Amino acid sequence: MHMNVAPHLLTEDRAEYERILDDALSTAHARPDLDGVGTRLTAAQLRAMAMNATALITTAAASEYDHFVKVREQNRTLTPPRTPPVDPDAGTGAGVVAIVTVMVPVLAGTAAAILLLVGAVLHAFTPTVVFGETLLTAGLVFAALAAAGLLSAGAGLLLTALRNRPAAADGPTPADDELALAREAWRRALLERGLLPFLRDALAAVGPPDTPNP
Repeated sequence: MHMNVAPHLLTEDRAEYERILDDALSTAHARPDLDGVGTRLTAAQLRAMAMNATALITTAAASEYDHFVKVREQNRTLTPPRTPPVDPDAGTGAGVVAIVTVMVPVLAGTAAAILLLVGAVLHAFTPTVVFGETLLTAGLVFAALAAAGLLSAGAGLLLTALRNRPAAADGPTPADDELALAREAWRRALLERGLLPFLRDALAAVGPPDTPNP
């Protein structure tokens, strides 16, 4: 599909132009001045005409667009993309710590289960043998170690989640508000001074449809 883009309309804003055009055509039934859509010209025909006349249409909102682009560039300069700080020591060491944190509760829990089971069996069948009680005691120690490991892992996950919270949670900045206002001003000017007058003129140039003779 060919699109004659105005020199000042940047590539990243072409899709926005098409969205505004499509919105105007989809709501044409609610605009009395566009009641000829579908009878004099179809929406597809009007869309093709408006796409080919983009350079002319966008000129009507050139001042608002220039202001919008200026504010956007200033906003990008003042607020560069946020990247998490890189810890030069967080390579292999961090991976080993994470593995140990995960494996300790698992291994301790497994050892506790085995020791408690074997100790309970020995104590049940040979209550006079001290080794059974020793195994039970060791099993309780490993169970406590597993519980401590689980608590440590949970605390580590919580700290990591808090540290990696998105910075956007702080809310919009004044620069973001100014950018939103500039974008909305351009959209409104493009619609009211560019697209709608063009569509009305296109419909008027065609004239009303011929009525059949009785």
